[in-house]
Amino acid sequence: MDTCIIIPCYNEFDRLPILDFTNYIKENKIHFCFVNDGSTDNTLSVLNSLQLRFPNKVTIVNCEQNVGKAEAIRKAVLIVAKKTTFSYIGFFDADLATPLTEIQALLQTLKANSEIRLIMGSRIKRLGSVINRKYSRFLFGRIFATIVSEFLLKLPIYDTQCGAKIFKKNIALIMFKDQFITKWIFDVEMLLRLNQKFGLEFMQNSIYEFPLNIWEEKGGSKIKFLDFFNVPKDIINLKIRYKD
Repeated sequence: MDTCIIIPCYNEFDRLPILDFTNYIKENKIHFCFVNDGSTDNTLSVLNSLQLRFPNKVTIVNCEQNVGKAEAIRKAVLIVAKKTTFSYIGFFDADLATPLTEIQALLQTLKANSEIRLIMGSRIKRLGSVINRKYSRFLFGRIFATIVSEFLLKLPIYDTQCGAKIFKKNIALIMFKDQFITKWIFDVEMLLRLNQKFGLEFMQNSIYEFPLNIWEEKGGSKIKFLDFFNVPKDIINLKIRYKD
């Protein structure tokens, strides 16, 4: 197994599609690292049961207190990156809005092109795909993506916020060594760190947006409407922190 997929989990007992994970783990050579982010329900017990069933394919990272998705993923990446077994590390959302079947599609594209260091799932609605999102979130996403692309990244990225990304281990520490200054848009901060280290030409040649075949918005999102009001402040803070 050369790939580890990180799954951040916070109070996912009622939402975690455990059967999907079980079937996929049985049939595929992918390692999973589940991060229990200080859950107050029975999430940890479910994850421990899965790890007992697949001790060679499942790792559990337990955060005693809730640290948020960005920090939970960061902690897991730093642990996984120490393993010599893995050449590729990624993360998917626990509700599997992006289904596990997309892992192989992302990996196949990443491995086929030696220049690509980071591949990102992109929720582009097109013929032949099944992309289901609330219109309000789609509209906000388009506004957000335009601002981020033009104001921060200077790159024509369609979807920075899709929770399905895989990257080569050799850039893991660049993106995750330090704590993020943002809570919900750490994906953008990841890209800014790469740009700060390598420059725009690297970004253009080494990052690939993969149009997902399936993405299904799930209920129970941890992001609340009021959180959107913090986004402008986060964008300004990122602009100051990663200024040209």
